[in-house]
Amino acid sequence: MKLILKQSVEHLGEPGQVVDVKPGFARNYLLPQGLAYEASAENIARLEQEQREAEEASRRNYLEAKRRASQMEGLRLQFRARAGEGEDAALFGSITAADIADRANEGSLDFELDRRTVMLDSPIKSLGDSRVTVRLHPEVEVEVVVTVEREED
Repeated sequence: MKLILKQSVEHLGEPGQVVDVKPGFARNYLLPQGLAYEASAENIARLEQEQREAEEASRRNYLEAKRRASQMEGLRLQFRARAGEGEDAALFGSITAADIADRANEGSLDFELDRRTVMLDSPIKSLGDSRVTVRLHPEVEVEVVVTVEREED
């Protein structure tokens, strides 16, 4: 029996995949659990249409991310923070991904940068320049320079 999967099923397939299963497995498990629906000609046509629309949306998202990346190219963000004494002193606080996103949004970007797109392993806790990656799309990343200077009292 041919079915189209709605959800991922272990050892069977991924959503949108057409699978051939035994009628009992379909009747007793996949269909009642809502994991799949019958692969009629009508449903296959609908699936193909949904896949075309998803591909087009993915392409649009990629192109939009490339446009945003070109706008962020060469972006330098400056922060002033209190720090201990000395050349390589630690900050009393830290600069987080949310701080970086907020500062970028204050600038001349024509879109809102989400803090979750800022790939920061750990908060910045020292003075100087740091390179921070911003992932706008799974295939589009841009580097931003974050400069932290000592705040004068």
